[in-house]
Amino acid sequence: MVDARVRKAQQGYEKKDLDLTKQAHTKHALAEGMHRVEKGRYLGDMVFGAIDGIVTTFAVVAGVAGASLSFSVVLILGFANLFADGFSMAMGNFLSIKSDQDYFKREHDRESWEIDNVPMGEKEEIRQIYRAKGFKGKDLERAVEIITSEKKVWVDEMMKHELNLPGFEEKSAVKGALATFLAFGVAGFIPLVSYLLVFVIPGIDDLAFEIAIILTAIVLFVVGSLRSFLIAKKWYIAGFEMLLVGMLAASVAYLVGFGLNQLL
Repeated sequence: MVDARVRKAQQGYEKKDLDLTKQAHTKHALAEGMHRVEKGRYLGDMVFGAIDGIVTTFAVVAGVAGASLSFSVVLILGFANLFADGFSMAMGNFLSIKSDQDYFKREHDRESWEIDNVPMGEKEEIRQIYRAKGFKGKDLERAVEIITSEKKVWVDEMMKHELNLPGFEEKSAVKGALATFLAFGVAGFIPLVSYLLVFVIPGIDDLAFEIAIILTAIVLFVVGSLRSFLIAKKWYIAGFEMLLVGMLAASVAYLVGFGLNQLL
């Protein structure tokens, strides 16, 4: 997740605003940037869950609409997608987080064990790493001495430079999966709203798909714009990209449904 300090630095670079860039590099800004807020840890899971939920559900709706099938089919397939695909994505996220954390922990424990049992070999690895960075002579030996004087720093350096594993986010795999599932369900429900309203508001039968398009387009743009908190991109560009992708996916589904309806 791109934090506020990094975002300010990015804006400073884009605008070539030196004052803004300096503000992002004050001691206070750097200290604040080191603290990740709890709510931000699962924003990525929620954003990508919501994106997948609304795109896949609207694709189902569009495919059924293209095939000119009944409203009941839209709802059956739509809700089946909400729960089945949402559960699948949540479990996939759970396993991904868990696997990454388990792998990191195993390698971290291995490096710690090697430092305890073959310290000279591990110290030589640090020496080779920093020699490759351009350190020489006394500076090289001083760097090696400082790093290997504290085990935690030593292990972290090995993880980062030998294994390219700088760390993993301290987050719950269960909470990550739950955030994904809930966001998938809430966003994925939007394309189905107009088809449910048909049963309570008379006369909108012929407009159900059009209303679904409008609601979905709005939510696609809003959810897409939230990606700007995760990637270095302006909110309106991120929103428009997501809107375009979602509508293209729905168009493909609509054309497939229409084409199969003509053939069968």
